[in-house]
Amino acid sequence: MTTDLLYIPDRLDILVIGSGAAGLYTSLCLPEHRQVGLVTKSRLPKSASDWAQGGIAAAIDPDDAPAFHVADTIAAGVGLCEPDAVRVLAESAADCVQSLVNLGVGFDRIGDRLALTLEAAHSHRRVLHAADTTGRAVVSTLSDRVRQRSNIQILDDAFVLDLWINPDSGRCMGASIVRGGRLQWVRAGAVILATGGGGQVFAKTTNPSVSTGDGVAMAWRSGAMLRDLEFFQFHPTALAKENAPSFLISEAVRGEGAHLVDDAGRRFTFDDHPSGELAPRDVVSRSIYRYLNATADDPAEAHVWLDLSPIGTDRIRARFPNIIRKCQNWGIDVMHERIPVSPAAHYWMGGIQTDLTGQTSIAGLYAVGETASTGVHGANRLASNSLLECLVFGSKLANIEVWQPAIEGDVSPNSLNLPNLPTLPNSPLSAPVDQDQLWTMIPAAEWDWIRTLRAELPRLLWKSAGICREAPTLEAAIDQASQWRQHWNTLHATRFFTTAQQGNSRSLLTPKSDPDDLKTCMARVELWGETRNLLDIGELILKSAAFRQESRGGHYRSDFPATTSDWRVHTLISEAQVWRSPPIALYP
Repeated sequence: MTTDLLYIPDRLDILVIGSGAAGLYTSLCLPEHRQVGLVTKSRLPKSASDWAQGGIAAAIDPDDAPAFHVADTIAAGVGLCEPDAVRVLAESAADCVQSLVNLGVGFDRIGDRLALTLEAAHSHRRVLHAADTTGRAVVSTLSDRVRQRSNIQILDDAFVLDLWINPDSGRCMGASIVRGGRLQWVRAGAVILATGGGGQVFAKTTNPSVSTGDGVAMAWRSGAMLRDLEFFQFHPTALAKENAPSFLISEAVRGEGAHLVDDAGRRFTFDDHPSGELAPRDVVSRSIYRYLNATADDPAEAHVWLDLSPIGTDRIRARFPNIIRKCQNWGIDVMHERIPVSPAAHYWMGGIQTDLTGQTSIAGLYAVGETASTGVHGANRLASNSLLECLVFGSKLANIEVWQPAIEGDVSPNSLNLPNLPTLPNSPLSAPVDQDQLWTMIPAAEWDWIRTLRAELPRLLWKSAGICREAPTLEAAIDQASQWRQHWNTLHATRFFTTAQQGNSRSLLTPKSDPDDLKTCMARVELWGETRNLLDIGELILKSAAFRQESRGGHYRSDFPATTSDWRVHTLISEAQVWRSPPIALYP
């Protein structure tokens, strides 16, 4: 296993991009005779999986069965789940949980049995947990196991810019990676995207800073088929304290008995659904949204309350130590005070379309976890199915087809089909770039504009494609994103990073560079790369949301509030085209 800061391999059998539960578990499932490169933007572990609190759903109780799990998942998905994919998910769950137990994940127990809790829209108690930090328990264990595998090279503090697609065969051959100030194309027999979601495209999100939709954006730029990007789940209960991050208050809190109440202590969510705070997440989020719009002077800054007192102090201490600690950090004593909460973007149901083996529409390119669209979540993910999806479909990649480079010949990255950029009059970057002048040739004002865009884009998406959407705001947002795109393509930074990829490898620094130069270089690579990805997925979400003229699951149109049979279809996107799939098979 190699972890040297400056090391980038020329060739690998398999390149895994992303180090959350999906990337880690997939890497462990791959054959040990394969040389695997695991790329992560930061260090292990830091991902949305690490933040997951609730747990992993699996029908392992004697009174439960996979068939019940299938039915609950499909009901939550509001007609857009693929039944075959859901069956695979539910029927593989017990084996994947046992695999985690064998690896050493310390799930909570009652005696010698695994403890199970109830979460919203589940008909049975089937959610395994490790206190309220299940994701951390899973990811830390998987990270330790990955570090022990000699065939897995961890490429941390690295950023992937683009996929390498053979222009003749259309096969994915690798990717361009920036690490230690060096950009290099890495040839791989298969590429697996496990980059997680894109919650950072919204101003309010429970996702960590690394969740910028990288895999979906890279796949789209390469021509892959994407699906159902309009379906974003907004978690109803994120901490709503001034200056505090939108820390997620787990669904399990309500599953254990906590109440959502208004200032007077009334459980207002029963006005919209008979299950109240245990209704599906999209229903609860809209209930809070409607209530705040009707009662608050500034709904965007207002909140409701989560009352944990019905659970009991002993149970709260045992089940939710992390929530207790996080709230204490912001001056909230959950034993004696209600928690201020409001909805925040949480989970992306859409993504890169795959089959049940993780194969995308591009040969040699696979996707797994939140970045993939397997069809298991439909229009609204059932609670605690996300970590399970990472495991189940990660395990399906054990028999991945690994391409032999000799089949493709010696195709150079110089033949990449990169975007055509406008000519910049008198631009110093219109000529070959002198590496010594990298930072002086990209004006400081451009980096300021990119930082501004990084801040403004999520605010635009939150206002136009958040919990409630309508045509006028969506169309205005699409126009604004288009204007940003036009300016983006004129940037010297965009021209530099595009032309820098025309070649097998290059240094972005000079021999005289000091550590501060390296830090600045990698920060700017990440700033430019993540902002490009957010702009890509932001436009795609807006266009998908404008295209679907109905309300369903995580997608709610105030101008089309009904769910209609005509739209029991997937939204498909490839390049600039958006269209409908054939009608989805009904679950028997």
